[in-house]
Amino acid sequence: MNIPLTIKETQDGLKSKKFSAVELVDAYFSQIKKYNDEYNIFLTLTEDSAYKKAKEADKILSNKDIEILSEKPLIGVTASYKDIFLTKGVRTTAGSNILNNFIPPYSATSVLKMENAGAITIGKANCDAFAHGASGENSDYKATLNPWNKSYVPGGSSSGSAASVSANMSLVSLGSDTGGSVRQPASFCNLVGLKPTYGAISRYGVIAMSSSLDTVGTFAHTIDDIEIIFDVLRGQDGFDGNVIDFEKKSFDKNSKIKLGVAKEYFGKGLDSEVEGKIEEAIKIYERLGVEIVEVSLPHTKYGVSVYYIIQPAEVSSNLGRFDGIRYGNDRSFFGDEAKRRIMLGSYVLSAGYYDAYYEKALKVRTKMVEDFNRVFSHVDAIISPVSPSTPFKLGENASNPLKMYLEDVYTTTANIVGIPGLSVPFGFSKNELPIGFQLLGPRFSEHRLFEIGRMFHKEINYKPRVAL
Repeated sequence: MNIPLTIKETQDGLKSKKFSAVELVDAYFSQIKKYNDEYNIFLTLTEDSAYKKAKEADKILSNKDIEILSEKPLIGVTASYKDIFLTKGVRTTAGSNILNNFIPPYSATSVLKMENAGAITIGKANCDAFAHGASGENSDYKATLNPWNKSYVPGGSSSGSAASVSANMSLVSLGSDTGGSVRQPASFCNLVGLKPTYGAISRYGVIAMSSSLDTVGTFAHTIDDIEIIFDVLRGQDGFDGNVIDFEKKSFDKNSKIKLGVAKEYFGKGLDSEVEGKIEEAIKIYERLGVEIVEVSLPHTKYGVSVYYIIQPAEVSSNLGRFDGIRYGNDRSFFGDEAKRRIMLGSYVLSAGYYDAYYEKALKVRTKMVEDFNRVFSHVDAIISPVSPSTPFKLGENASNPLKMYLEDVYTTTANIVGIPGLSVPFGFSKNELPIGFQLLGPRFSEHRLFEIGRMFHKEINYKPRVAL
């Protein structure tokens, strides 16, 4: 398999003249043109602006300015964006025919921060329409296929973002994680994926799905790359009132790391291969001197139910703006999943049902926050599955919405309580499909999660791979 570049390797190669930024862009677009029609990963490409940016990067680097990397830590790095990130002057569809011809007048904060840091935008990646899905099959522009095996899904809803990095069409990508939509496709595509703390990264300019759950997430091949991007993106921008600035916190070198294992995450419904990989990872952490502590999160069993009350309620509100008058096509262009969530949300918010469902879900959400706060007073992080299964076949769950929703059983809780989650790749199944696990930590503990994940990858001598 091909070995992908990392951010450091990219920039070392640019500085040493091993290759130019223009040559890098050539290579990524060559890969896109070779495979995109087959795997349906990109919806819109930005070739002209990408080459312009690459030429600018080469000019800057030709001056041999050693300070440039502190000012532009992503110079020469190609990036794709889930098609719910607004990009000024570039079509943004949210994977829906409603916005088939929508050209935004401004860019999302995260896109601007990436570009100001030197990143080169390659294009806009396919996704489940309005980010509704766990497989990529709800896109109005047809499903993205998993680059490791095109009979399988790449995960969702950030399907194209994950596939673009896994297929070596882009070095990094931004997606959104509302209930697992970065962590699950990262696990299904052999990538590192970060769902940050709610309030760490501005969501300004990202088409809203569920406002109390949405976060801007990141895909890359290594934890080091994820950390670089996270530090570029995090912090206030003045447009998202939930975002706060926070200091980077690292572990005391003399302290013993404690990793929690929640008994509720293991049992009925968990694939034996996935469970076996988690158990193997736990043993590796024990070998590294990490203390493994059994913990309990008793309200976990209500996670999917709470999520699929709160999220559709907020979806029904957020999709109200797509009326066909201000922009886009009319509501007849909504797909089945969007209609399903609008109806569910309207129902739980309606008179006579608000108290029975929505208000009760908010109370259980508070209980779940208390569960995690209690556990994190005893452990530094929790290790858990990302998905109950390895990647599933295209069409396998498409006709059964409930079965598809249960794919989120291990990921939704992090969004409900607002904590960060890091999806860590760890090998392949017997069918040569990627498997990973996730690390969950207290609010704003991203850098500690990076340390815990990095020590694992160092111990197993992890080498990133791309599928195509």
